[in-house]
Amino acid sequence: MRPPSRPASEEETPTPRQREIVDLVEQQGFVAIEALARSFDITQQTARRDVNALCKAGLLRRYHGGAGLPSTVENIAYEARQVLNLEGKRKIAELVAREIPDHASLFLTLGTTMKETARALAGHKGLRVITNNLQIAGMLSASKDAEVMVAGGTVRPIDAGVTGEMTLDFFNNFKVDFALMSISGIEADGTLFDFDYREVRLLRVIIANARRVFLLADQTKYNRHALVRAGNIVDSIDALFTDVAPPKPLADLLAEAGVSVHVAE
Repeated sequence: MRPPSRPASEEETPTPRQREIVDLVEQQGFVAIEALARSFDITQQTARRDVNALCKAGLLRRYHGGAGLPSTVENIAYEARQVLNLEGKRKIAELVAREIPDHASLFLTLGTTMKETARALAGHKGLRVITNNLQIAGMLSASKDAEVMVAGGTVRPIDAGVTGEMTLDFFNNFKVDFALMSISGIEADGTLFDFDYREVRLLRVIIANARRVFLLADQTKYNRHALVRAGNIVDSIDALFTDVAPPKPLADLLAEAGVSVHVAE
């Protein structure tokens, strides 16, 4: 039997403006605090207070610089993800690029952080890149010092990512020095989650065919929930590259497993 509901306090009941904020986030997938302040002609402090109240009520999820939807079955729109914590993603990209030597072979996967990573790798010499990301392929193929091989398969219109059985077969043909991958969510016990089952299948193939696996995950991925289990970070990853140190339970787990953590300053 459902327990009797208690009266909602004033703090827990969304105000008309807060309901409009939820509507706006539902339309756009992610809204920055600065944009909310401009849209509703309020201070950024007031906008943060509204967002925090909505997150406490479970209506939104707080991210660095703004708020998004708390869905476990649908990712934030690609356009919104491109600007979500962009500065943090660029710092991660620059950090991991310093760990990749010239004349290395790489897997590069999908994701907005990977796009920034391709930019950071553009100055390397003699790279051989295998990817299912057409945006990355276009960026790196412009360099005379990179050889880019692109997987066949079905192209996703949202982000020009290639997936499917042909993609899996293609990646299985290689054994590379480094796999650079991203993920949608990391739970406190180290479980990796994503929204797309086809993408998760490819990640497993990539992990199995790389000598070293680097996970690139900004702070918005900590304790973020998604639908499809991709494995556990301690079994799959050699190093985590991030913009903010992991929460303590995850940090302790990584230290115990010997997974190195690189935090961009």
